[in-house]
Amino acid sequence: MIRAVFISLCLAVSPAIAQPEGFGERLAAAAIDRTSHDVRYDPAYVRMSYPMGDVAADRGVCADVVVRSLRALGIDLQQLVHEDMTSSFSAYPRHWGLTRPDPNIDHRRVPNLETYLTRKGARISVSDDPVDYHAGDIVAWNLRGPDGWLPHIGVVTSQNGPTGRPMVVHNIGAGPKLEDVLFDWPMTGHYRPTVANF
Repeated sequence: MIRAVFISLCLAVSPAIAQPEGFGERLAAAAIDRTSHDVRYDPAYVRMSYPMGDVAADRGVCADVVVRSLRALGIDLQQLVHEDMTSSFSAYPRHWGLTRPDPNIDHRRVPNLETYLTRKGARISVSDDPVDYHAGDIVAWNLRGPDGWLPHIGVVTSQNGPTGRPMVVHNIGAGPKLEDVLFDWPMTGHYRPTVANF
C-alpha cells in the first residue's frame, strides 16, 4: 500500500513524465528521454548503493534502459527484483551460478527482468503483428536465435519507423537508441507493465 502511494505521488509530480497520458505512454516517453544521454556500453559488475543504486550515469547496458526509464516513474527495479528474488530465489534463472540474490547485478540481467515481469503478471503473448505492441511495452529477444543465447531488452514507443512498426528504445552497444528493430531478432518475451505490477 505504501509503495503504491509513493509511486502514485511520483507519477503525479515528475516533470519528465507529466505530459503523456497513461502508464505506457509515460514509460515510453521516459525511454525516449534516455536516448538524449551519452552512455557507453559497459556490462562490468559494479558495487552500488541500495536501494536506488546505479552504475555511473555514462555507463550502461540494455537492461539499464528499462531500469532507468522506470526510475523516471518512481519505480526502483533494483529493490523490487531483489525483494522478489529474496523471497523466491528458486523461481529465477541460475545462468550465473549464484547461490543468493545480489542487489548489485540481479536487476541488470535480462532473464531476471523477464522472470520478475512474468511473476508480477505483466507477460502477454508474443505476436508477429506490430499492432499488438503498445507504447510502454517491454520486449526481450535472443540476439543469437537458435544458434546460441544472448538476451536483449528494450521499450516499445508510439513512434513508427520506416517499416511502419513501433520503434524501440534499446542499448545494443552504442548507447540508448530509438530504432526500428521490433522484429529483428527472435522475441523471447512481451510484457505490458502497469503500476499494479510493481
